[in-house]
Amino acid sequence: MSDIRVQDNPERHRFEIYVDGVLGGYSAYELTPGQILFTHTHIDPTFEGRGLGSRLAAAALDTARQRGLTVVPRCPFIASYIQSHPEYRDLVAPGSIRRA
Repeated sequence: MSDIRVQDNPERHRFEIYVDGVLGGYSAYELTPGQILFTHTHIDPTFEGRGLGSRLAAAALDTARQRGLTVVPRCPFIASYIQSHPEYRDLVAPGSIRRA
């Protein structure tokens, strides 16, 4: 069993996920007053298929909720995650998820 942890790295403007102390991926963001805009999510190919993207997205969105931020999901992965997890839809800024 791996030790998996997610942390905010405000200096690099991203949430990072670590597996046994090794950076496994990140979700980049831009902050504006009252809002967080997710721009890109990347999982290292070495760690793909282990659900890290979902764990990263959930942790980032939970943090946004705790901080009272509205979410703008420009990152396709974060947008897709929100669409398939309705418990996060209330965080989304109106009109910010584009439908295909």
